[in-house]
Amino acid sequence: MPVITIDGPHMTNEQKKDLVESFTREAARVTGIPTQAFIILINENGPDNVGVGGELLSMRMAKKQ
Repeated sequence: MPVITIDGPHMTNEQKKDLVESFTREAARVTGIPTQAFIILINENGPDNVGVGGELLSMRMAKKQ
């Protein structure tokens, strides 16, 4: 079973539904593997849990405001 892992920001359930449907559909089209075989894992990461360039993303975002 193919596994697709998505790391990103917090999303609504509707956004997750759309993302899962579109990733599954496109991966099945490209690989020829049935959609039923795909597993999609969504990891939501808040800006306090992401580091960019040696600093927390939340602090980097605060500087831009």
